[in-house]
Amino acid sequence: MTPFALIDNLEHLPNPFTQFESIASNLQAYTPLLNDSEYRRDLQLALCFIYSYNGSQATFNSYRREVERLLLWSWHVNQCPSTQLRRDQIEEFIHFCMAPPETWIGTKNVARFKLHMGERAPNTTWRPFVAHVSKLDFKDGDKPKAKQHSLSQAAIRATFSILSSYYGFLMQEDAVQQNPVALIRQKSKFVKKEVTRKQVRRISNLQWDYVIETAELLAEENPMVHERTLFIMNALLGMYLRISELVADERSAPVMGDFIKDADGHWWFKVLSKGNKERLVAVSDDMLSSLIRYRRSRDLPSLPTIAENTPLVPKTRGQGAMTSSRQVRNIVQACFDKAYERMCEDGMQADAEDLRVATVHWLRHTGISEDVKTRPKEHVREDAGHASMATTDKYIDTEYRERHASGRKKTLRPN
Repeated sequence: MTPFALIDNLEHLPNPFTQFESIASNLQAYTPLLNDSEYRRDLQLALCFIYSYNGSQATFNSYRREVERLLLWSWHVNQCPSTQLRRDQIEEFIHFCMAPPETWIGTKNVARFKLHMGERAPNTTWRPFVAHVSKLDFKDGDKPKAKQHSLSQAAIRATFSILSSYYGFLMQEDAVQQNPVALIRQKSKFVKKEVTRKQVRRISNLQWDYVIETAELLAEENPMVHERTLFIMNALLGMYLRISELVADERSAPVMGDFIKDADGHWWFKVLSKGNKERLVAVSDDMLSSLIRYRRSRDLPSLPTIAENTPLVPKTRGQGAMTSSRQVRNIVQACFDKAYERMCEDGMQADAEDLRVATVHWLRHTGISEDVKTRPKEHVREDAGHASMATTDKYIDTEYRERHASGRKKTLRPN
């Protein structure tokens, strides 16, 4: 059977610590197992664990996805509460996630719950897993198919990590005696060890020239709309911003006052990054010029004032800050697409290909990759908000260049 969703979106989820009975009562008609006290307690523990991550929408969604899949498999396939699972059954669950039945796989993202007679009810078209196609294949007209579903190595690692945290929570609540995920000794049969460093995904300098020139042309044609586009593109590359650091969410709302001038007259941009950690990003002269142009287009003074609350990136329509990361992605993608067309028109289709698959995050990678060539990597690390120097080191290509140069002239007919 295809199971129903158990856990609603954060904005519609009552506090399970105080309102669990109402949550369970609304679900009983769709999941009769909740008439059993053991399954009811299982759901309550899972909800309390997930709700503890309500400070970040993205983290909440990740933890909900993994724990809900575990509950659905445990209840409907293994036919027991998740608190009764053993190590070998967790391994069975991982195998299941790697190749779920097609009835558990959707081909598009749909709402988990819908309004039905004034109540939130599970959406019958929702599935625990969703198949995707690559960005390039989608552009070429391919549609996702359930049988093509697969989990990436990163997704499998996330499953192990989140479920281990879940069972750690259950141990603290005296709901289980041990952590079955931690007891799995040979996780390597599920997760491959990376013996080589992944190449950083970035666009070339030539591609960036076309992208930023395209944004400038758009801004000249329609400054009311595209001066914002130009600023977004410059901020993503010039300050290594993540998309979440440009839009307003439940944690923060970026404003013009986040640009700060210190006692030496140097400008910085204050960012609330991953893990609710603040960092300061050095603002280059070019980036400051971009900010001045952007502010003038919005009829603002050239430079921000202390504690200025003007939204950094305003909505297209209405008042206030942009809250949709999807809208930023669409803005960047439109710029990539137009830059690709211009490169093709100039006879550089081969050089333009990466723009067909590039994502917003590639701009962050590109900015870091370029800066680490000329700036001290400690400075780049601080601006990028990397937790360790090892992350920044991934952007240094010197070793690869030297290695390839030494191997380039190898002959297939040794003397």
